[in-house]
Amino acid sequence: MMDKVDQRILSLLGQDARMSVAVMARKLGMARSTLQTRIERMERDDVIAGYTVRLGDAAARGRLRATILLTLEPRAQPAVLARLKATPEVQSAHTTSGRFDLMVHVAADTASALDKVLDIIGETDGVKSSESLIHLSTRIDRTV
Repeated sequence: MMDKVDQRILSLLGQDARMSVAVMARKLGMARSTLQTRIERMERDDVIAGYTVRLGDAAARGRLRATILLTLEPRAQPAVLARLKATPEVQSAHTTSGRFDLMVHVAADTASALDKVLDIIGETDGVKSSESLIHLSTRIDRTV
């Protein structure tokens, strides 16, 4: 169970996952050992699944992003997910409720590369239909 302190720790890690425990402890007004114990507990409990690089605008510039909404044949999800996992341009895939079974986020360096990825996904056995949404600009991003 997360409390407000855990939420503050996650917020600081979201802003800068490389922040040292000493600096974070100072910002939170707590002992380093207490903070380290809380972080280790959240890692063990799968609240913190890992640490990653989040690309800024300069690195993402020129990359084309899209969301693909997929409707799948019955019982095809494991095979489709295996194909998506093997496609490096696929950034994430989420099960959904409603009309679509999966929401897939992809990124490619060129329009032709994005087109190829869309073809690969659309031609995957078990994909009944797809709808592609090309991202134009990001107005709000709270993924940290």
